[in-house]
Amino acid sequence: MTTGKGIGRVDDLLDRVASDATVPPAAQEMLRFAGAEVAHLDERIGALDRQMQRRHKANPVSQKLAQIPGIGPIGALSLALTVDAGRFQSARHFAAWLGLVPKQHATGGRQRLGGISQAGNERLRRLLVGGAMSVIRFAKPGSKSGSAWLLQLLERKPRKLAAVALANKMARIAWAMMSSGDAYRPCAVAG
Repeated sequence: MTTGKGIGRVDDLLDRVASDATVPPAAQEMLRFAGAEVAHLDERIGALDRQMQRRHKANPVSQKLAQIPGIGPIGALSLALTVDAGRFQSARHFAAWLGLVPKQHATGGRQRLGGISQAGNERLRRLLVGGAMSVIRFAKPGSKSGSAWLLQLLERKPRKLAAVALANKMARIAWAMMSSGDAYRPCAVAG
């Protein structure tokens, strides 16, 4: 017996299993139990999501950060609750703490940049890079998310590398907003 993929198809599968006489009763019972567990987890996730939305709406810093393209309520609330912007001397230090800057190798006065360090806060970095990937997905010339900088970067670099660069930029903007208390101001588009 086959069915479509995804949690949304569990009820359909359970109905088909219950009406199929070839499925042994023990298997039907096990699948009903698994279906009840999925429904219970769905309820718990929904409750946690509502609680997170209430906390996001009650936190003014989180509200401001959510205005940055690519940062949603979860990312904004995580940044607002985790980060003390005063601990960092600059936005670059904050991006380095998140692990979004290249490793630096210096010797004899020469600096060489290596790969992205990934040395910082993995959860926040993952949220920012995921948000950057969603911005890149919809980046097209003439769209809101299609800034000239991003479009030029996408022409030269692979999408995932561009996502890390965009996440770095988003982190720096978030640090500036948390440090100054200002609201997000999108870049003016020349044209």
